[in-house]
Order: sequence, then structure tokens, then C-alpha cells
Amino acid sequence: MAENSIFPIFDSGVGYGIIVGLGGLFAIVMTLTTYALRRYFSEVQDSEMYLTAKRSIKAGLIASSVVSSWTLSATLLTSTVFGYSYGIAATFWFGAGCSVPILTFAVLAIELKRKAPNAHTFLELVKHRYGAPGHIVLAIYSLIYQIFIAVNLLVGGADVFNLVTGINKVAVCFLFPLGVCIYTLFGGIKATFLTEWVHTVIIFVIMLSSMFVMYSTSEHVGSPGRMWELLKAAAEVRPVDGNAGGEFLTMRSVQGGLIGLIFLGGGFSATVDSQLFQKAIAADPKSTVAGYLLGSLCWFTIPFCISTTFGLGGAALEHTPAWPTYPTPLSVAEINSALVMPYVAYTIMGKGGVVAVLLILFQAITSAMSSETVAVTSLVTYDFYRSYVNPTATGERLVFVSHIAVAGFGLLTAGIAVGLCYAGFSVTFIVTAIGIIIDGAVIPSACTLFWKKQSKYAIVLVPIISSIASIGTWIGVAYKQHGVVSIATLSDFIPTVAGNMLALTAPIVLTPIITFIKPEDYDFEKFKELEQVDDSSFDKKALQSSSDAKIKTARERTEEELQNLQRIEKPLLKARNLALGAALFIAVSMTILWPIPMYGSSYIFSKSFFTGWIVVTFIWGFFGAIVITILPIFESRQDIALFFKAIFKGKKAVYPETSG
Repeated sequence: MAENSIFPIFDSGVGYGIIVGLGGLFAIVMTLTTYALRRYFSEVQDSEMYLTAKRSIKAGLIASSVVSSWTLSATLLTSTVFGYSYGIAATFWFGAGCSVPILTFAVLAIELKRKAPNAHTFLELVKHRYGAPGHIVLAIYSLIYQIFIAVNLLVGGADVFNLVTGINKVAVCFLFPLGVCIYTLFGGIKATFLTEWVHTVIIFVIMLSSMFVMYSTSEHVGSPGRMWELLKAAAEVRPVDGNAGGEFLTMRSVQGGLIGLIFLGGGFSATVDSQLFQKAIAADPKSTVAGYLLGSLCWFTIPFCISTTFGLGGAALEHTPAWPTYPTPLSVAEINSALVMPYVAYTIMGKGGVVAVLLILFQAITSAMSSETVAVTSLVTYDFYRSYVNPTATGERLVFVSHIAVAGFGLLTAGIAVGLCYAGFSVTFIVTAIGIIIDGAVIPSACTLFWKKQSKYAIVLVPIISSIASIGTWIGVAYKQHGVVSIATLSDFIPTVAGNMLALTAPIVLTPIITFIKPEDYDFEKFKELEQVDDSSFDKKALQSSSDAKIKTARERTEEELQNLQRIEKPLLKARNLALGAALFIAVSMTILWPIPMYGSSYIFSKSFFTGWIVVTFIWGFFGAIVITILPIFESRQDIALFFKAIFKGKKAVYPETSG
């Protein structure tokens, strides 16, 4: 930390107020919402509702949930640091690198809905197909990823809240999960969807407000043209190594391209995360593709717009008298602690801007943390407890186990986060390293849904061999380049890219080789043998006052879901093909057609071109904000109207009958 740093600028009470106050507020609101849904919509928190939302979530909420799940503290902080350090290429490649895996996941999601309509988790399919060994291997990979992401959220939050407000890091690591655990305990995955929507809307509001201040009203910048002038001047003071002409305003950037590769690998590791499949399982089948495609495009806007505003803003303003520590630039310690964003916010908006940064960080941490909490809960409940401890467990018992899992996960991640904080690990290190460890399981996981020949030996051996090879490569390249292995050398882009790319590509070779030693011929129709859970004990309690209510057995509900699948089989197949085509088109556009010609030409942005770029950035920002804010409300307008009518009348909601 530089000696003349302005931080902390708030008393620790501000930090506690945001974390405890807002955390408590969200917990109370979501708990009351869950109560109201049960009271007026007869929405019982049985195991199917608690962990799958009874497969009823529409496209708008799916999209907001995808955005929320992928918006980590690193999405805001690390993208800003990269934009500040390497210029406009890094602002683009961070978002593009992670968007491609989300698009790809849309195809996996719809295939899961087609082939296993009654699944509770993706790992259920793995166990059904390969047995315990393959199931345990992929479950461990998924659990490691979920712990990594949750810890990453807490480490990023602890660093910034501690440095800005002086709040104790240990307190941050334990208080953040507390509110999340409370509303997850009472509301399950549906409360998570609703909370994620609120969090994501707030993120977009703060993001757009910051963009308008930076590019319209700020006395220090105030226009794209002035930003261009400041960045040109900054390149003379601090030229960017590896960029064309040392400029910030060029897509010809070696470091920017490496960032794209790192986050392409890191993004694909998320496909191992069972919480993303959990969102697909909770989706209405007709909404899955639209939800994931819209979610990927809307998510891109967040790192792209945030880093274009705060990252470029930091590079532009650091060498001007407006900078709080002028003429002293940010220290390496401050950059590693992700203080670029708070510094820029303070420069253009004062203390209110820093509060906005803390708020947007709070939203990102709690919303993504809630997703991971529900995912781990599902994994522990169905994939460990129901699979190996109590296969005949009732829905009531599963909900009890899930509540224990929620509390346990919160305590575990908080403890690990405290250790990593004091060991010196940064949010950037964690998010760039995750793919090296996890990516070996990506191809085998995808083949579970798409390749009937893949063998149980491949599902067990390929992830382990790939992870060992990629970790060895990562460490070896770091040692070869720097002569020492440390957090600093392992954080270097070249070793990180080498590890990520090997982890992602090695299974492409290993999977067919190991499979063809003893290939299988799996019948995907067997996935439809999976059944829903017996929730009759919940149903009896909920419906005991209704004389004509019929309690459906687990088998009846399973058959009902399969019959529904038969009716929509062709539309789902068409949707799968649409998802594949759309994902391919958008991926090629974002990774080749848009950036590569600009990279090859070594073009340095003119003032007019940069102005147009900022206009496009605003268009992206408004697109994401409109979709995420309005679409969920529009899709659920009838439910919302019925909900408030029921509250006003004090009676249960009754849906109007529809013909046809």
C-alpha cells in the first residue's frame, strides 16, 4: 500500500452497515416473499421446489440468474485492473473470453432437458451412466470449483471492504455468507432466482450511472473525446508493453489476447459447476435456450462496460491533478488489491462513488454466493446423501439435509477465505488459476450428454490425468521463465495460459484414446428412468385443509413430466439446434470477426472511432439492463398481478381458466 493512499476513507461502521444491514434486509425480504408464495400461491418448500423450483423458471429469470452466477467480484475488480493495465483490448477480451463458454452451455442445458427431464442434478446422470467411480470424480471436481468460486468472492470482498472501510477481513468472510445462508435456508433455489434478479438489476443501475458520469457529466473527463485525449497522454507517460505503439487504444495487444485465452479456459471450467446445470434443471423447458443465450450476451456487457469505464478511467486520470495521490501512481500492492475501481470512483464521484463500488461489489458477492450455496446443497443432498447414505430418503428428510449443507458450506468457505486472505492470495490469482485445475473435466462432462461411446474409464482417468499435466505445466513454465515458483511467478500470463490451454485441450486427445480401449454403447433413453422425489409428506401438510386435493406420488409426477417431454420433444430438438447455431455464430463473431481484423491491422483508435466505440458500449449496457430488468417482469406479469391481488384480498390466488 502506498504511503499516501487515501484509503480507508470510511469508518468500519460503513462496512458493517452494508454487509450486515443489506444482508439482513435481503434475508428478511426473501424470507417474507417465500412465506407469501406459500400463503397465497400454495407454493410448498418440498424438496422438488427447494432444489429445482419444479422446473418452472422462465427465460428472463434464467438470463438474470446466468448473469448473476457469472458476475463474480473478479468480474468487476479484475476486469477493471486489466483495463487499467493493458487498455481497451483487455476490456473486450475479458468479456469475450468468458462469454463463449456461457453460449456453449446453452447447448448442454437444452440437451439435459431433452434427455433427463426429471434430473435434480447433472451428477445424477453421471452416476446413472457410469456408476459410483465416475460420479465421485466429477462430483469432487464440481465441489472444488464451487468452493474456489465462493472463496474467490469472499477474498475479493474482504480485500476491498478492508482497505476502503477498515473492517476486519475475518468479519467480512463470515458475515457475507450469513445473510445468503438465511434466505437460502428458507427459500431454496426460487428465492435465489428472485434475489439474483434484484441484485443484478442494482448492478446494471450502478453500472449505467457510472458510465454516464464518466462520459457525460464528470468535470475531469465528461466526454469520449476527452477520454481519448487523456489516454493518448497516458500512453506517453506509461506505454503499454506489447500494445501497438504502446497505446491503450488498440486491439493489437499481446497481453489482451493472453487474457482472452486465460478466461476462455477459466470460463469453460464453469461448465463443471453443477449450479449452472441446476439453473437449467429449474428452467421451464421452453425457456432454457433463450435464457442462456440472452444471459451470455447480457453478462458480456458487465465486464465490458465496467472496465471501459473504470479501467480506462484509471489509466486516463492517474497522471492528472484530479487523481487523489497525484503525482504518485498506484502501487503494485494497490493494483493487486484491486483498488483501481474505488480510486476511479472516488476521483469522478467522491465518497458517494466509493459507496456505489461497495454496493455493486456487495450485489455481485451475495448473488453469486447464493447460486453456489444452492448448488452445493443439491450436490450434498442428492449426489452424496441420497446416492450413498439414504437412497430411500423422503423429501422431508432431504430438505433437512440440505439445510445442514447450507450452513456447512457457509462455514467452510468462510474459513478457507480467511486463510487465503492472510496467505496473500488475490482475487485475480484465484480466478485465473481455476481453469488449470478444473478444465480437465470439461470434455468428459460434455461427452456424458453427447457421446454414447465414452467409457467409465475415460470419465475417471481423463480429468485426473489432465489436471496433473496442466498443473505440472503451469508450475514448470513458471519455473523455466523466472527460476522460482511463487504466487507472483505463477500469476504471470504465459504460465497461466499454458496451464489453462493444456487442461482444456488434453481431454480432446485423451478421451477418445482411453474410450476406444473399451468403448461403451450407452442408451440415452435410460436417463429417463430418473424419478422425482417422494414429497407426499409435504403435500399432506400443505393440502390437509383441501378436501378435493389429490396428492400425486413421485411416480405420477415423473410420468407427467415424461408425457410433457413427449409433447415438446420436437420443439426441444429444434431449440437444441438453434442454440448450437446461435452459440457458434456469436462465438465466432466475438472471438474472430470483431477483434481479429483490428488486431491484424494494428489499428490505433482515432478520436471519432473511439467515440463510436463508447456509443456501442452504451448500447450494450442498455441492452443488458433492459433485458434483465424488464423481461422477467413482462413474462411473469400475470403471476405478479395475481400475487398482489391475493395479498390485497387476503385469499389464495386463483389462475383464470384458459381455453385450448
